[in-house]
Amino acid sequence: MLLDSASLYFRAFFGVPDTVRAPNGEPVNAVRGLLDMIARLTTEFQPTEIVACWDDDWRPQWRVDLIPTYKTHRVAAEPATDADPSIEVVPDLLSPQVPIIREVLTALGIPIIGAAHHEADDVIGTLASHADIPVDVITGDRDLFQLVDDSRDVRVIYTGRGMARLEILTDASLTAKTGVTPLQYADFAAMRGDASDGLPGVAGVGEKTAATLLAEFGDLAGIVAAAADPEVKLSASVRAKILAATDYLLVAPAVVNVVRNLELPAFDARIRPSTPEQEAELERLSAEWGLESSMKRARAALAAMA
Repeated sequence: MLLDSASLYFRAFFGVPDTVRAPNGEPVNAVRGLLDMIARLTTEFQPTEIVACWDDDWRPQWRVDLIPTYKTHRVAAEPATDADPSIEVVPDLLSPQVPIIREVLTALGIPIIGAAHHEADDVIGTLASHADIPVDVITGDRDLFQLVDDSRDVRVIYTGRGMARLEILTDASLTAKTGVTPLQYADFAAMRGDASDGLPGVAGVGEKTAATLLAEFGDLAGIVAAAADPEVKLSASVRAKILAATDYLLVAPAVVNVVRNLELPAFDARIRPSTPEQEAELERLSAEWGLESSMKRARAALAAMA
């Protein structure tokens, strides 16, 4: 089970009231919510291994160089530095909870894996593409739909509609939902665009048209080639829209496609019984941050799989 960590703790933060506080008065709603998610997901999907995939770089410069608007609206107003060229806007009450989340995950025995100059998506893409066991990707990010692969037993458990309405995406259910195959999904996303990521897409081309074009021409390269060839039958308006977006479409795939070949540190993600040291640390964190009920549920769910 690969957790898209930031996607989940943001959802937890907005899904649990910030009136949920630690004994010292600090908010712990994201921490509590994430623990409850882990308990629910572990119980329902019964993983043997769990990895918390992390954004070591939430807005890699190499992606910004290709598409300057990439995640621009999420950049905070604080002045940039050479070490930190862009600071992500994170709710004031969430920021202090992120280090606590890392402590809790570590104490639970869940490895936190990131990669320099890359997003959690790229870590997930690499692990999902090279795993020798079935994989469930837990995310609210549609971009990761491109990883669905029945032949490798890779599913996406999509949290976009909430934890009470999880969607399990396989090859067939993804095609039924979007009209494209997993192999076509990144090209589909590039054409559709995504305001939440600052991807403009092709102006005037929505999901239906994008899916229709991919069904006819196979992939983005085929669509661009068809638009450039006056002999190919294509409506004048669609041809004009594709040609107008040619420069964007040449670079968009490199931004939208997740990286699948990162060199990642060695780790052991097997769910195992807690050591006495872990038990003591979990008790300390639980008491310090008022996590008792959520921590108990997460520990019980993991213990059942150990």
